[in-house]
Amino acid sequence: MKLLFYIFFTLICLSNINFNFNHDLHLDEYDSLIYPEQKHRDQALLISRLLSKYHYKKMAFDDSLSSNILDKYVESLDPNREYFYSSDIKYFNNIRYNIDNYIINGNLEPMYEIFAVYRERAKDRIIYSFEFLESEPDFTIQEDFYFDRKESPWMSSRFEMDDYWRKKIKNYALNLKVLGKEWVDIKEVLDKRYKRFEKTINQFDSEDVFEIFINSYTHLYDPHTDYFSPSNAEKFNINMSKSFEGIGARLVQDVDYTVIYEVIPGGPAFKSKALKKDDKILGVAQGEDEEYDDIVGWRLNDVVKKIKGPKGSIVKLLVLDRDASFDDAPDTIRLVRDKVNVVDEDAEFDIIPIKNYDKLFNFGVITIPSFYMNFDDAQRGVKDYKSVTRDVKRLLDSLSQKNVDGILIDLRNNGGGSLQEAIDLTGLFIDYGPVVQVKSSSGGVDIEKDFDKATHYDGPLFVLNNSFTASSSEIFSGAIQDYNRGLVLGESTFGKGTVQNLIALDRFFRNSDKESFGQLKITLAKYYRISGSSTQKIGVKPDIEFPNSFDREIYTENSRKNALKWDEIERLEYSNKTQISLNNIKELNQIFDDRLKNDNAIKKYLSNIDEIKKNREKKTISLNLQKRLDEKKESDNNDDKLNVSINYSEIFPLENNLLKEKIEKDLYLRESLKLFTDLLNLKS
Repeated sequence: MKLLFYIFFTLICLSNINFNFNHDLHLDEYDSLIYPEQKHRDQALLISRLLSKYHYKKMAFDDSLSSNILDKYVESLDPNREYFYSSDIKYFNNIRYNIDNYIINGNLEPMYEIFAVYRERAKDRIIYSFEFLESEPDFTIQEDFYFDRKESPWMSSRFEMDDYWRKKIKNYALNLKVLGKEWVDIKEVLDKRYKRFEKTINQFDSEDVFEIFINSYTHLYDPHTDYFSPSNAEKFNINMSKSFEGIGARLVQDVDYTVIYEVIPGGPAFKSKALKKDDKILGVAQGEDEEYDDIVGWRLNDVVKKIKGPKGSIVKLLVLDRDASFDDAPDTIRLVRDKVNVVDEDAEFDIIPIKNYDKLFNFGVITIPSFYMNFDDAQRGVKDYKSVTRDVKRLLDSLSQKNVDGILIDLRNNGGGSLQEAIDLTGLFIDYGPVVQVKSSSGGVDIEKDFDKATHYDGPLFVLNNSFTASSSEIFSGAIQDYNRGLVLGESTFGKGTVQNLIALDRFFRNSDKESFGQLKITLAKYYRISGSSTQKIGVKPDIEFPNSFDREIYTENSRKNALKWDEIERLEYSNKTQISLNNIKELNQIFDDRLKNDNAIKKYLSNIDEIKKNREKKTISLNLQKRLDEKKESDNNDDKLNVSINYSEIFPLENNLLKEKIEKDLYLRESLKLFTDLLNLKS
């Protein structure tokens, strides 16, 4: 086996003789090489069979799939094309059409060899980084850094690679320079960053490599089909079904950055309203006085350990907003850790008064963070088990007693949850009938219905969504829209219309007592609305669409490679409620369009959206200090010009200071309630 690696690296070095490695792979370094274990060979074959038999998407296990696995694996290791050389890729192409056979035969060595090359290239870049930081770069030179290389050609020479990394490190340094740091401090921060990266590279083990490789395979089916190593499977299960102490956020790795994947309802991060999906965490500090640790380049596991902690303790985060440009200053967020119970997230309501048309309206706003349900209690037969439908039913009773003029269901950032709860919740607003169709991988279609003939609330209803309203939330929104039971407004939803199940791989290896195996999360079915349309990729389109800063090509299911396609199946028969006419929707859209042109707060928001989109389209950034300072000053001045002081107390006569602040900050909520008054005025 060691001879195989020696031959491989001899060929690699010969094919890259112009690279002139600063440190070569020596014979005494063989022990640091990573090899596949027998359980990885067994699991790879098993996973291929499970995918072929049970996944919703049927794919031929052939040379074409093999080629795609190689591309995905290389992309997983080097997504920004800043480590591998073109000659590496040329060499990897020798196995391009063999990977399907390797999986069947349990031959994973070539995939581990590719990782070994990646690790050598990464170590070489770390050495270069330390050398570059020996002296302060010249920030007066007029030059630009092209930072987005995802679609760029692979670099072919050491000179080209060094020049890119020179600019990359200089940009990191300049970001700190713009914030007022001196070179000695900048050097210390970056030096620690690359030492941490070096440690991360050295900590990879056989299980890590297998997980990266096998997920390069599973993600070709769809982005929600994942393999979890034994340790990650345990963390996944804790996150999904138990309580833990921390800030209540799920994190993912994106190249060098730790990114917020999900803010868990009910946790400290959720309650603070300060963290959002796709924000980047740059630094972590413990307590009030400890210095921030720069976590750029850290392994995800190390970041999680740093952020988690005992209930009541304080953690501070340096966070770069998802819409910020490269040279924007990060925000400082202080959080008090708490016990986070994933199945204990409460729906809640507010009553918000609004004056319009010479009349005072009162609306109930029910915020639903997720479609939660205590499965354990329900299975044990506990009479009053926790569920979102039961909670919302009580809230509706309270609001009915207060004679509100209408109810708005706020599903923004609701990532879904229990399918049954989505069906039951829909049943509170309709008499009875179908709610969703579920099509399995075999082609069979199950129709899930609300059988309760009672309607718990039949008054005016709005549903407010955004781009991160997903899964079960989309089922509820789509059903309300299909039945014409209420008005859906906001943004098109996320577009996750697929169903997953978790398979423990241990049960296929019953005779192996000494080994621990992972888990496979696999997509088995798709959701369809009763109208026959899938929610996959397109989501639920609102009746009235609000201006959206989130590009669907970046943030939603539509942006994900290999996401299952949108399609349609047969429409069901159901009773349309016709509570809102097409003319009502047309008139409301006209009213809202006029407001977009004349409302100062909306004009400010639209201007911010334009600025965000311009920043998002940028692929280069200046490495000249003065130019960066000038750009920052101009951006700050533009923000000052856009700052408009608007008194909402006349429109929203609120006494509660927290609600006042909520209304002032929440444009979507303000506009939704205004449109509610517009609708009631039209109907009257």
